Amino acid sequence: MYKQLNFKGELTSVFAVPLMIGLLFFACSSQVKAQDIDLLLKGGHVIDAKNNIDRKIDVAVKAGKIFRVAADIPASSAKKVVDVSGLIVAPGLINMHTHVYAGSNPGFTDGTSSQLPDAFAPRAGITTVVDAGTSGWRTFPDFKAKIIDNSMTRVLAFLSIAAGGYSADKAQENIAEMDVQKTVETVNKHADILVGVRIGRYDGTEWTPFERASEAAKLVNKPLFVECHLPMYSLEDQLNRMRSGDIMTHAFENVSERMTVVDDQGKVRPFVLAAQKRGVLFDIGHGGGGFWFNQAIPSFKQGLWPNSFGTDEHRTSMNSGMKTMLNVMSKYLNMGMTMPDVIARGSWNAAKSIKREDLGNLSEGSVADIAVLSVSKGKFGFVDSGNNKIEGDKKLEAELTVRAGRIIWDLNGLAASPFK
Repeated sequence: MYKQLNFKGELTSVFAVPLMIGLLFFACSSQVKAQDIDLLLKGGHVIDAKNNIDRKIDVAVKAGKIFRVAADIPASSAKKVVDVSGLIVAPGLINMHTHVYAGSNPGFTDGTSSQLPDAFAPRAGITTVVDAGTSGWRTFPDFKAKIIDNSMTRVLAFLSIAAGGYSADKAQENIAEMDVQKTVETVNKHADILVGVRIGRYDGTEWTPFERASEAAKLVNKPLFVECHLPMYSLEDQLNRMRSGDIMTHAFENVSERMTVVDDQGKVRPFVLAAQKRGVLFDIGHGGGGFWFNQAIPSFKQGLWPNSFGTDEHRTSMNSGMKTMLNVMSKYLNMGMTMPDVIARGSWNAAKSIKREDLGNLSEGSVADIAVLSVSKGKFGFVDSGNNKIEGDKKLEAELTVRAGRIIWDLNGLAASPFK
């Protein structure tokens, strides 16, 4: 017994130093591995429609990707930990209808109406914006070089069938330049950016522009985005020409030049519901004149829900009833839509409609685009395009926006260091 103890004692003395060095190396290497996570959002309520998550759970980010979504991820495993207790953690929001190309043409694209994406998106939890046809096949290269390639916000776009895009210049209505082949070639060349084809702002009676836009969308296997500024086409005729997956924006508009989705008796028109059943998608397209409670509320009660919360964001609309995408989402929250349904339409539904299912979710391995939202409680007013108001007791606000793993908006300094 004594020899065994002595042997062990001698063995310990011989190997003590290398053993201690080995243990120290193991501890250090374990610590490095333990802090592989770049950012840990801890204690938040995650809502992720794609993955059917609606509960308190942690989200870890590494190298710009979602690394892990699980309960009780140790804080010691992350380089930076942000306590988001009491807040909603959602996929980065997708604004389906914006105008962000400030180009050189007269009219809408001259910079007086279009808004730069980084000026409004991060502060509303938006990590992806979709430009609604402000450029066409002729002007898209300029748009890409000036705005898309230089924006922190991800910028996607619908390509207008009009060569010059959305402009006040009547030249945009030149049918001869509504070239299907050039539109198709442009979309195919930039398939990672261009998500569909747009038709809008046409005052003629011919169906040729609509038909060419639809043909181009079909050839590239992407949706047709119909902006409804087509006063000589009836709403029913437009919807009848749209395929499943095509998108009608300004869905709840109430202007004299276009039939509304709700009739004078407050009923959603049967052909509108038939189009919805057939797979046509309805986007808000709020803008300065595209959203009215007398259309939206009866539609909501009768099952015509928006598929996405496009805002028609531009410099006028953001200072009127629309304000932000979160304000639009808050309107529906106060109209009775559940929080998971609201978040889904601001993220996963929008991603699916533009065939970008790599976005709008918090799946492990996907890009770490994240919106951390607070829900303020109190007495709030929400205004439509006709300056009509409803009151509500809930309002969404973006506390933190993460784009590709990087914090780009921090309203209250959740991720900041305390001042000493």
